[in-house]
Amino acid sequence: MNSYSIIIAASLVIIISYFFNRFAQKTSFPSVLLLIILGIGLKQIDKVTGLLDGFDLLPVLEVLGIIGLIMIVLEAALDLKLSKDKTSLILKSLALAFLGLIVNAGLIALIIKSIWILDWYVSFLYSIPLSIMSSAIIIPSVESLIGRKKEFMIYESTFSDVLGIMMFYFFLSAGHQDTSGILAWNIVGNIGLTIAISVISSYLLLFVFQKIPSETKFFLMIAVLVLLYALAKQLHLSSLLIILVFGLVLSNYKIFTGGKLKKFFIPEDLAVIKEDFTMVTMESSFIVRTFFFFIFGLSISINSLFEGRVILISILILAVIFASRFGLARLIIGKNSYPEWQIAPRGLITILLFYGIPADYHIEGFQDFQGILLFVILLTSIIMGHAMIRNRHKIIHPDHVEFQVVNDYNNTKQQFNNKADSDGIPME
Repeated sequence: MNSYSIIIAASLVIIISYFFNRFAQKTSFPSVLLLIILGIGLKQIDKVTGLLDGFDLLPVLEVLGIIGLIMIVLEAALDLKLSKDKTSLILKSLALAFLGLIVNAGLIALIIKSIWILDWYVSFLYSIPLSIMSSAIIIPSVESLIGRKKEFMIYESTFSDVLGIMMFYFFLSAGHQDTSGILAWNIVGNIGLTIAISVISSYLLLFVFQKIPSETKFFLMIAVLVLLYALAKQLHLSSLLIILVFGLVLSNYKIFTGGKLKKFFIPEDLAVIKEDFTMVTMESSFIVRTFFFFIFGLSISINSLFEGRVILISILILAVIFASRFGLARLIIGKNSYPEWQIAPRGLITILLFYGIPADYHIEGFQDFQGILLFVILLTSIIMGHAMIRNRHKIIHPDHVEFQVVNDYNNTKQQFNNKADSDGIPME
């Protein structure tokens, strides 16, 4: 492929992704699933044409995955509003994300250990990526959810991302620790140091960037955040916390820059930075997410999807994911846990962490596991899409309780107006 062919192809992918997003907004069907299917379809065409022969897509996928992870968590954090009345919602979403991660990792590790005859350590390395919900898929897909349900899913998926990545890398480093006590101390110290760095760097960034008059400073801010993430990762810190904390501080600047700090910050400037930076983040996240899932579709082989062993193991993993989620959602959320318990897609982070497993721990049948990965990603996304479509239909149905409440209110208002007119009371 020459340069112009690549430009044409990239432009077409972005245009198609835009229409996928529009379709997703109207139907609540995950747009990233359509991108994966598009990539798989073009991969089959490439088998005939051979246009991508010689291209190594995995390094590109890894870089896009890291940038995409940063942008998606940042986009989610900028959408989170902190207030006292949301304390219960935040704690419940954190509890569900944490318990879901632990329960799923344990049960899926048991399946992997039993089938591949592995030790517990390696089994957990493979189970953790499959236990993490994908904010990259959830956040763009829950727009049709109402009020606190939407906020709950944004919080939970973000917490699942952060906790899952921390758990994976801490577990990876556990292989080099002599005792669990040393590991526990390292985890506590790591989180404490990362939070301190996150808070300090967030305030410094806001203070510096509010002083920069240029209107082209937002990609500079993104570059600084990516740099901080990469440096923290090199130092084995929980680097995703830096992105999450910065997004929360900027999104809730009125809370974090009040009191004695007020003299250092200009609320009007921070409001403009927040509005413009949110827009830049959304656009950047869209581009990165588009190419990540498209290239993921291009890079995988669907042959393993039709193997009995892959199908059986995938179904067992799916059963664990949704059975545990149903039970935990009923326990933490209550009876009104639909459609939340069916929203558990696996995606970007699952892929990124799976390919981050060191070669020393690659198991026999590693290619089969790629098929399991694809099967679980596709099926969890389809189940979520079905739940969102049903939920959207329920919302717009005229017999739905929300419409009934509105109708009851309108009827009561009309009756009051009629009575007021008959009594000679002037109405607005």
